[in-house]
Amino acid sequence: MPQRNVVSYNTMITCYSRDGFLQEALELFLEMRRCGFKPTQFTFGGLLSCRLLDALEGMQLHALIEKTGLFYLDAFAGTALLGMYGKNGCLDEALGIFEYMPNKNMVTWNSMISVLSEMGYFEDCIFTLSEMIASRVGISEYTVVSVLTCLEEVNMQLGEQVHGLVIKYGFDNVASVHNCLINMYAKCVTTSSAEKMFESAPVKDIVSWNTLIGAMANSDRPIRALDFFLKMCRTGLSPNERTFANVLTACSRLQLLSYGECIHANLIKKRYESDVYSGTVLVNFYAKCDKLQEARVCFDCITQKNLVSWNSLMLGYSSMGSSSISVTLLREMIQSGYHPNELSFSIVIKSSLKTELLQLHSLTIKKGYQENSYVSSSLISSYARNGLVSEALTFVGSAQTKSCVVSSNIIAWIYNRTGQYGKTQEFYADMENPDAVSWNILIAACSRNGYYKETFELFDHMRTSPICPDNYTYVSLFSVCTKLCNLALGSSLHSHILKTNYELRDTFVCNTMIDMYGKCGSIESSIKIFYETREKNIISWTALISTLGLHGHANEALERFGEMVETGIEPDKVAFSSVLSACRHGGLVKQGMNLYREMKVKYGVEPDIDHYVVVVDLLTRYGHIKEAEQLILGMPIAPNALIWRCFLDGSLCPENGNTGTWGKRVNINRIGVHFKYAI
Repeated sequence: MPQRNVVSYNTMITCYSRDGFLQEALELFLEMRRCGFKPTQFTFGGLLSCRLLDALEGMQLHALIEKTGLFYLDAFAGTALLGMYGKNGCLDEALGIFEYMPNKNMVTWNSMISVLSEMGYFEDCIFTLSEMIASRVGISEYTVVSVLTCLEEVNMQLGEQVHGLVIKYGFDNVASVHNCLINMYAKCVTTSSAEKMFESAPVKDIVSWNTLIGAMANSDRPIRALDFFLKMCRTGLSPNERTFANVLTACSRLQLLSYGECIHANLIKKRYESDVYSGTVLVNFYAKCDKLQEARVCFDCITQKNLVSWNSLMLGYSSMGSSSISVTLLREMIQSGYHPNELSFSIVIKSSLKTELLQLHSLTIKKGYQENSYVSSSLISSYARNGLVSEALTFVGSAQTKSCVVSSNIIAWIYNRTGQYGKTQEFYADMENPDAVSWNILIAACSRNGYYKETFELFDHMRTSPICPDNYTYVSLFSVCTKLCNLALGSSLHSHILKTNYELRDTFVCNTMIDMYGKCGSIESSIKIFYETREKNIISWTALISTLGLHGHANEALERFGEMVETGIEPDKVAFSSVLSACRHGGLVKQGMNLYREMKVKYGVEPDIDHYVVVVDLLTRYGHIKEAEQLILGMPIAPNALIWRCFLDGSLCPENGNTGTWGKRVNINRIGVHFKYAI
């Protein structure tokens, strides 16, 4: 271009900045000044809008703006500065700019509200919105979108006022505003309120559907997300990457492997699987469904991995107890040029073995995370879990740990887990303001150590304090009722929940109640609680199957097992133990043996010693002695004393038509040192 002017320079600088070419934009800016052209507010606005511009470079441009007097000319330069500081997390600087700006327009006010919203300062958002209205600048749909975005449950009353403001200004027909209202009601009230808001939407676009499906996926009824996904598909609207991610979230929570695999197939069809967002959701889905090999394949397909994708894969392996693989992944991550954060270290540390722990501790010091409270708490917990209690307590008392906030509850947890209940009591006696976690640890410690009366005394004391019992509290209490086999006490506790806080009846609590009622002899109540549980997981189904088997309803237990599989939940080792026990109690030898064979062949579950005990007992109890012996001889693991006892009891039982012949055939050398216990 032979003849350049300020406008041409500004245009090119803005283009470079918008596309992320910061260095080229700055070089052009310097060239512009060397050629004698004076930068305008639009020049600085273009530079400040670049997403790669950091706070230090922004401050240098700020100084130039002040020097040229453009800050006081109009609102353009000041608004650009405000946005730059907000983007870099410099709230004080952003507020300072806003406070001293002589000229503010609607964009300025919206930028300030947006910065406050992104940082979670809802009350300040509302205050700034009030000032904006009072200044008679007016508001736009972008204003209310920013305010609605940062709403939380505690802000519901103010949220309804903002909704009233939306109606007053006529923004309720704007799609972006309506979508934010759907999201607000989903977060702050109930999904049914969000559903009503969705139905009243003037236009249901893909964002509207994604907002509702996402809200349902993260609610207490994730199955509704799948219902709305199917409804959306029937309207002819094509799902996008965000839609599939929301549906996969619901599948993860429901552990619907087959459904999630169908969504995966659609992602491959649309070529989304290599994208970091979709790929990470897939990694998370397969990891939560215990399919780590598939999770690794999805991870390897991601072309540009990020910190979240690495953390998701490490969490999957860590949760399954594969600590060595998660440590290897952490090393791979660092070698690939990624910088682990506090979550990365915490994920790996929590599952680490004794031999790996010291190396990880050294690595956290090297990377500067030794004073991070999150990482420190994980280190202390891991030391205690690996039996290194003295090292854990030494670390608590070290100079490095004192400089960060290490939860007192972690220390109490160590005492509790190592059986030092007295130490737990002494520790909490010195605490001025125990929180809900503190109360729950102490109540759990009482329960675990057999102080059942004191457990309920603590519960009564907690109810008189400002801290309300939560689901963890009730789980500990129901566990005590189960141990005592006290149906009256358990029913009374159940009534208390219904009377005081029905919302505490989440899956966690309901599973404990199903187990409690079943073991206390009230099968009807156990079944009733199961069907009232909104979000059933494998533990819910297993508790019901165990209850039915315990009460002699073996056929119904098998039916429920089949129903569980049909819903997409794959049985684990505990589920198989429960259903095999039900077959043993009901004499269903054929069905039990079919399930035993399907364990490994169909479901990939390797039988352990507990499964063999149940199957041997099932066979011998009903006269199949020869089959039981063949099973024992073919076991890949050494049979224990309990297996031999079951076998001998069955072989010596006259009711099975045996007079001791099978018992005499048992090779003493095969039983070894365990024989005396079997007798």
